[in-house]
Amino acid sequence: MTISIKLSEDAERRLAETAKRLNVRVEELAAAAVRDLVALPGDDFEAAAQRVLKKNRDLYRRLA
Repeated sequence: MTISIKLSEDAERRLAETAKRLNVRVEELAAAAVRDLVALPGDDFEAAAQRVLKKNRDLYRRLA
């Protein structure tokens, strides 16, 4: 599956810095983060997803 996501400049910079520090491509790091998030047990994933949705609610509204 291929997806496209919009990141703030700060998030993009932090992702790139982390990828460089780990010596992996940005795309590989982002994919690993998504895999880790969805691999969490049901309740943990739900709680994490709710935190992300709540934190980014305004952004999602603007992008809709």
